[in-house]
Formats: sequence, structure tokens, C-alpha cells
Amino acid sequence: MIRAQWKTLLMAAAACVGTAFSIRAQAHDEPWKIQAVVLTTYENGADTGDKAGELQPWVEHEHLTEKLPFPLGVHDIYTDRGHHLLVVMTGMTTGPAAASVMALGLDPRFDLSKAYWLIDGCAGFDPTVAPEGSAAWITHVVGSVMKELDLREMPKDWPYGKFLTGANAPDRPVPAGPVTPGEPTLLFTLNPSLVAWAYSMTDKLPLVDPPELAHERQIWRDIPAATRKPVVLKGDELASDVFWHGRMPTQFARNWVKLVTHGEGQFTASEMEDSGMMESLMRLGHAGRIDDTRVLILRTASNYTQQPQGMTAEQSINGHMPAEAPAMENGYRVGARIIHEIMDHWPKYSVQTP
Repeated sequence: MIRAQWKTLLMAAAACVGTAFSIRAQAHDEPWKIQAVVLTTYENGADTGDKAGELQPWVEHEHLTEKLPFPLGVHDIYTDRGHHLLVVMTGMTTGPAAASVMALGLDPRFDLSKAYWLIDGCAGFDPTVAPEGSAAWITHVVGSVMKELDLREMPKDWPYGKFLTGANAPDRPVPAGPVTPGEPTLLFTLNPSLVAWAYSMTDKLPLVDPPELAHERQIWRDIPAATRKPVVLKGDELASDVFWHGRMPTQFARNWVKLVTHGEGQFTASEMEDSGMMESLMRLGHAGRIDDTRVLILRTASNYTQQPQGMTAEQSINGHMPAEAPAMENGYRVGARIIHEIMDHWPKYSVQTP
């Protein structure tokens, strides 16, 4: 039995080594000089021709047919004819997404030193901020590392059981002091000039607004922001591996984002990958593999983070999401405007970050 297990382990190790050499063997004499990387997190089925996830609009609209193997990822990489664009599916939640981005950043086939990065994904939006189908350029990515007490065991005067790891109660800041080595990063702030530029280039773009969204807006008549047509905006987000939902956790998210950003941020979107991807991108930047001032995050509203009047949270989280398809399309529409601008004027943007 032990001998059989060792044989299996040796075969697995050999396969890993073979994969690594295979990737290196595919590297050209000179790595491809990548201008833009689009990171998506999932697909609903096939890459083309069916119900679209985040990857499919990029593959179809950019007419991408060339694929590269990506053994350390979860899906082959798509590239354009000039080999200057990479479209990647990272996998969902923070761990898989972070691992995929780190693997990509260390891949010897690509020179990513001047590349611009766009994370394009759907998210749950706060209905008091923007309607379904909207697209938000993110400035602050707030993580969800925290302490937590069960609601049934927390003090009766607490609004919820979640609080900062260095604090002793909810909604309280951490006392000033040195950062503990190995402490996780709770706040990632993107290049504000680049975010402002991306917003200015896209804020007037017409967005997809199908009849089902108009019907949804009637359900949210009591919240003015949710009755508007889809818009492009700037906002901030909470990253968590938990697909949470409800009025109470939405209020927590508002308070949490404001607390962690020292009052600068406004909770706009909830998603499940960006703190992991930003951790990898930050480390790759420190290592000189990428320019981490050239990172953009675009999140589109496929659903809300809370239920409407007349519906329970359980009914809402398990219900239909009519905004998923327009959110995917609007993510591409807004994101592609920026990717095309950068790649069409590469001599300018290669040396000058907006």
C-alpha cells in the first residue's frame, strides 16, 4: 500500500515537472510583449454560443480564436492575432483567483512589465447606490478578514458580531501601532488617476437596458437609485468568499467599507475575488514583474445585495437574476472602450499611465 502511494506521488511530481518544462518550452525566443490583460472569473458553459458568463463576451466580440494552454490556471488563455492581449478566466473566489493571477504573472511566455490589467466581473450592488446593469469603476477594494461572534452569543447592544481583528467591538477602528509581520492586507487602493481617467472615458457610454430590467425597476420603487436606468459610476467594494445577502449584512457592508477606508469609501459592490487578485498583483508589482499602478477593476450589477420590499432575504437570494445577462454585456462594452483605447494608442500609453 505504501509503495503504491509513493508510486502515485512520484508520477504526480513527474507530471508537474513535465508541465513546467512544457510551458517553458513554449516560450518564444522573446516573451510576448503584452499590452493588456483582461481577467474574468467564470463562464456558464461553452466559451461561445450559449448563455454568457464573464468570459464569453470578450471571446465573441473580440473574435478571439487562438488559445494557449495554462496548466496552472483553470482554463486556457485567449489571445489576439498580434499576441498583445490576454483574456483569462481565473476561477471564482479569492483563493483560486489569486493563484491564477500569480501563475500568470510568473509565466515566462509573457512580458507583462508594461501591461494594463482589467478585472471585469459581475457583482451584487447596493440598491441605494446604483441600479442593476450598472458598471462601477472601483477605487477601494476592502477585504473581509475579521473577528466574528455568532448573533446568538454576541452582546445584546451590538448591531452585528463582526469587527476588526485589532478592535474589541463592531464599528471601532484599530488603535494606532506597528503593523504585525504577516498581517493580511485589508485595503487595496487602485491608482486614483487611472480610475478617474477610465471613468471619464466611459461615463457617457450607452448601456444595455433590456425590458426585464425595466420590469425590475418597478419592484424597487421605494429606493430611487434602483429605479434609474443603468449607469457608469465610480465606487468601492467589499471582497468576501461568502455570497451574503440581506438588508442587515448590506448595512454592515456600508459601515465596514467606510470604517476600513477611514471614511473615504462608499460601499457599492460585493464580489468574491478581487482582494485575492489584488494581493497577487501587488506582490508581482513588488517583484518588478508588472506595473501595479496599471490595474483597473470594473464590476457590473448582476443583482442586489438585499431583498426588495415584500420579499424575504431567502426568497431573494434564491430567486432569478434577470440582470445577469445585461451585466455581462455592459462589462464588456465599458471595459472594451478602455482596452481598445490603450491598445490603439500603445506608443502613448506604453510610456505614460493616464
